[in-house]
Amino acid sequence: MAEASRVTRRTVLGILGAVGVSAAAGVSLTPRTAGAQGFGQNESVDAALKRVFGGKAMKDGSGMIKLDIPLIAENGAVVPVSVEVSAPMTPQSYVKHIYVVADKNRIPIVTRAVLTPDSGQAYMGANIRLGETGDVRAIVEQSDGTLLQVKREVKVTVGGCGG
Repeated sequence: MAEASRVTRRTVLGILGAVGVSAAAGVSLTPRTAGAQGFGQNESVDAALKRVFGGKAMKDGSGMIKLDIPLIAENGAVVPVSVEVSAPMTPQSYVKHIYVVADKNRIPIVTRAVLTPDSGQAYMGANIRLGETGDVRAIVEQSDGTLLQVKREVKVTVGGCGG
């Protein structure tokens, strides 16, 4: 038996470990077709909103949505944001999703919270990353398909110097 052609247990475990790490990280082991684009990557905010909402009209939600985000983000890598919706929640009418969208980010749809009628008050909080100064939107999708939005401009400073 030729020693060079044998596959050792260590080699098999190494390959299986690499495949497992790749799968856990979401790396596809199948080749992509030319022009294929990952979900929500490198797209304009208009393209992202059209992809998710299909061109449905969005109403002004300033009377129902409270978007809490600093006006000046000293560190764009960690910007706290919270969204609270003051709408009556019933099993027939409730907030289904809350989206946070950063218009100037390479991936504009930053986060999405999924809610059910059992969720109680419609609220979500997160830390997001902002690449540069621009509008941040909170978009609320109600169970009947109605879309409400509010937005606020957030200034991202370089090194916290206000410039």
